[in-house]
Amino acid sequence: MSLDTRHPQLNSLGFAKAPSETRVVVAMSGGVDSSVVAAHLAEEGYDVVGVTLQLYDHGAALAKKGACCAGRDIHDARRVAEEMGFPHYVLDYENTFREAVIDEFADSYLAGATPVPCIRCNERVKFKDLLATAKDLDADCMATGHYIQRKMGVAGPELHSAADANRDQSYFLFSTTPDQLDYLRFPLGHLASKAETRALATKYGLSVADKPDSQDICFVPNGNYADVILKLRPEAASPGDIVDMAGTVLGQHNGIINYTVGQRRGLGIGGLEDPLYVVKLDADARRVIVGPKEALTTRIIPVREINWLGDTPFDNCAEREVLVKVRSTRPPREAIIRPLSATTAEVELLTPEEGVSPGQACVFYEPVGSRILGGGWIWRG
Repeated sequence: MSLDTRHPQLNSLGFAKAPSETRVVVAMSGGVDSSVVAAHLAEEGYDVVGVTLQLYDHGAALAKKGACCAGRDIHDARRVAEEMGFPHYVLDYENTFREAVIDEFADSYLAGATPVPCIRCNERVKFKDLLATAKDLDADCMATGHYIQRKMGVAGPELHSAADANRDQSYFLFSTTPDQLDYLRFPLGHLASKAETRALATKYGLSVADKPDSQDICFVPNGNYADVILKLRPEAASPGDIVDMAGTVLGQHNGIINYTVGQRRGLGIGGLEDPLYVVKLDADARRVIVGPKEALTTRIIPVREINWLGDTPFDNCAEREVLVKVRSTRPPREAIIRPLSATTAEVELLTPEEGVSPGQACVFYEPVGSRILGGGWIWRG
């Protein structure tokens, strides 16, 4: 594994000094990806400092598999640091994480949106508070195990999709600001597959070499959003009506948190000739609105809180042809962005998408190439 270097006088992290004189804070989740980053940089001779964030009550999460930042993961990160001989610190960010991520997640769901808490965690905790801590430690940069690429362009650092499309995490990192991008490094982004990462973990003799990848949102056991939200907001189980698009009552529900846009199964309104899908959640009226599959398609998407990573100001032109992603698991689609201000826009999908919901991210990509141009949050308009 070699990190990108564009100048023979620069080290692999892009600094004009020896690795031993370059301090790098590595955000360590306890998983194989960030562990390999830390181990590789330590082997190259960098002054590595590992930092792990305790984001929630890890005592209650010790028995939970498939999530990051739990107690077992803190132990694994510490063990890797001991194996590779660099210092490791655990920072208690429970209150920050609760206020910046978990509370908004619950409130957004109750408002009928489909939140993406991993993006808010990167934006508000890892790339804000942790990054500030790295600077307080006099680090030259901060490195993470994310699968995304940072490349130098004519106007400065650019964000690019990972070489391995199956591991690409650009959807979750669109809100990275230019200043943050200047300080961040993503050493795994150029690898062709996760198998290469695990091979490196084996090469370094890391105890986490065979550790499974995290699958769920770290604070949502087994992907059950409703249970988590009920603990945070007991009032979320308020019953209401299931109605069709004309407002006709078809049935009852036991809380809109149990439903998502696009859902077909489990509606409890059988006996109808044609299948119906959840097309909208009206939180104020406590109504689940259902309709035919074609009612799920969306062509015009209002987007706000836009973070722009292009070389020219976002609102400098009337419209742009781009590719956009409205779900992390879907491929980019052709679209036209029409800026309304420096942080708001109307996005027109050339081919309508199903299941577009408020609370999701809309991420912008160059029509040709791998560069991420930023993105924003979908809202009702």
